[in-house]
Amino acid sequence: MKNGSALGGYGAVAMNKALAASMTTIPAQLRKTLTWDRGKELAGHAQFTLDTGTRVFFADPHTPWQLPTNENTNGPLRQYFPKGTDLSRWSAEDLGAVALALNNRPRKKLGWNTPAEVFSERLR
Repeated sequence: MKNGSALGGYGAVAMNKALAASMTTIPAQLRKTLTWDRGKELAGHAQFTLDTGTRVFFADPHTPWQLPTNENTNGPLRQYFPKGTDLSRWSAEDLGAVALALNNRPRKKLGWNTPAEVFSERLR
């Protein structure tokens, strides 16, 4: 499930701040760990772990199967934002509308349920 606010800047510090804020909207039992690709935007992962208590793991290089949700979301996300788009030019409301649309789009992998439906069911 995609969620989160606009970065409000660029780089690891902005990423830590935005990601930490987003994590507070997720129940504690679901934010114990985070698996990330090897991008430089999470270079401050040690500080993020100290600030949030969320352990960060990284996928091995060139192993997209270790991040299936990420990879399966990139295609639909690119329908809204082409690769390389500077997200700082979009408002939090704009990004939230895209997240809402993606979270409410049925997925074959989920038995044609939406990510929002599956997330709600798992919380229950």
